[in-house]
Amino acid sequence: MIAMSDVTKSYRGRAADNPVLSHLNAVFDGSEDIGILGGNGSGKSTLIRLLAGMDYPDSGEIIRSPDMRVSYPLSYSGFFHPHMSGRDNVRFIARLYGADENECIRFVREFAEIGRSFDMPLGFCSSSVKSRIAFAMSLAIRFDIYLVDEVSAVGDVAFKRRCMAAFAERRKHAKIIMVSQAVTTIRRMCTRGAVLVDGQLSWHETMADAINEFENQLGIIHV
Repeated sequence: MIAMSDVTKSYRGRAADNPVLSHLNAVFDGSEDIGILGGNGSGKSTLIRLLAGMDYPDSGEIIRSPDMRVSYPLSYSGFFHPHMSGRDNVRFIARLYGADENECIRFVREFAEIGRSFDMPLGFCSSSVKSRIAFAMSLAIRFDIYLVDEVSAVGDVAFKRRCMAAFAERRKHAKIIMVSQAVTTIRRMCTRGAVLVDGQLSWHETMADAINEFENQLGIIHV
């Protein structure tokens, strides 16, 4: 379970703070695939970073059950150390999550298919190599909840298909919390939804109802 209690988050602007989330309360119990829709600048990525523990609220509290393993955002590579090799970055992340280091290294090396680049400092590697390692590392650890900020896979068509197939396999034994404005993707992957607007989550029992509210906000008219 992840519980958000009275969470507020702002970012400092040139003249004043810009509020993103305002006294938000929510509980994610890991029983459903949750899709959160929101427009540009609505705070979707901020919400995902807070749920992952990568950022902290200005006020309020976020509680995570110790028996539930929650991922970092799928394929996120922002915490890789550029002076460390891909292998050493994988080893470090595995330790953070209490996962088997050797198994994670084996999985990422085989899945990413980057050859000798795996043992090069990541600061000298292309963005494609780093993205392949990041996506593979997301799959190497068995999470109970996967956090997804949009859905992206890298590489050629064959590799993208393999990424999506592997992620689908992981989802058989896990749930997702996804933020996106891609209605088609949300509809396909999630069962319950919410709309993030004015710093609050508007919850709906079905994904279809959440999509209707989101499209109404955008002024989309179906004929």
